[in-house]
Amino acid sequence: MGTKKRGVAFFEGSSWFHRIKVLRSDGTVNYTKKGGYSTEEEAIAGYKKYEAEFKEDKRKYQMTHTVNADIGLFDYLVYWLEEVYTPRIENTTKAVAAYTLYNLIEPHLNKEIKLKYVNVDVLDDLLLQVSKESESAGNKSREIMSIAFKDAITQGYIITNPMPHTKTYPRKKPSVTILSKEKLKVFLKAAHDNNWYLEILLAVFCGLRKGEILGLKFSDFDIENKSVTIERQISNNPTVVKGSAKIEDYSIIEKPPKTENSYRTIRVPDIIIEELEKRRELVSSYIDKEGNNFIHNDYVSCQTNGLSHSTSAMNTALNKISSRNGLPKITPHSLRHQYATILLE
Repeated sequence: MGTKKRGVAFFEGSSWFHRIKVLRSDGTVNYTKKGGYSTEEEAIAGYKKYEAEFKEDKRKYQMTHTVNADIGLFDYLVYWLEEVYTPRIENTTKAVAAYTLYNLIEPHLNKEIKLKYVNVDVLDDLLLQVSKESESAGNKSREIMSIAFKDAITQGYIITNPMPHTKTYPRKKPSVTILSKEKLKVFLKAAHDNNWYLEILLAVFCGLRKGEILGLKFSDFDIENKSVTIERQISNNPTVVKGSAKIEDYSIIEKPPKTENSYRTIRVPDIIIEELEKRRELVSSYIDKEGNNFIHNDYVSCQTNGLSHSTSAMNTALNKISSRNGLPKITPHSLRHQYATILLE
């Protein structure tokens, strides 16, 4: 059953839920939900109870935590990024936030202005200057500062939040190329003898994300039932130097799929099963060649030493195929959209 929303309570799955706010130890807020209620009335009563507890926890926090009322805007943003925001986000998000603060916002920010004196005019002027840096700079900077100012309210640094009243900047729309049937045939024919052919088929005919493809293992495939189960993805894991946007280490890690719904089992066409067996033979040749130097991770898509490819390797391969065959630029995300188009047709 779908989600039925009504007031503060909503029905999901087999029970009633309500939203809940929980105050973290650092004064920031965690937004989640609580369910298991038999009726809407019980869910509403639960909401009121938890809301009252949250308000009391917030009052106690503000009473027991003294803040520097004269802290500068930039000093607060640095403190917020490094001490408040970083503990609750992934390294990839930290890298983007650090770049936004130190490379986009800081060069245009008046470091003398106090956080408590910041108003809409000050922020609009700042964001206008930042927006000139790139097409997405204004949107990303406003997004980061909006989160920071919400936390500043919770922590008691400011009384009112001016960010919601600032000028918005449109988000840069990702470029997605959908090939016609004729051009798709040209693309697949050109990709047939390429080392990335199996990965391309998994994107076009199964709609897998790039990270999911890179994270696939031979054990994820059920040859008898011609299916594949998605249980992980490969992702970048940059380590950012504290107080800067500099990345000191850049590793590749396994992590859970993007969302709970991303755990799934998908039927695969015969061509993928055929190419999978060819890939198994190729990986076996890697093992014979590398011997003890081969890293046995069971990856379907791997380098000659058994380690996962970099997250940019598939993009590079697609660019080469496209440019050599007079096709528009194609990305793994484009292939995922191609799959959706095929389903619709």
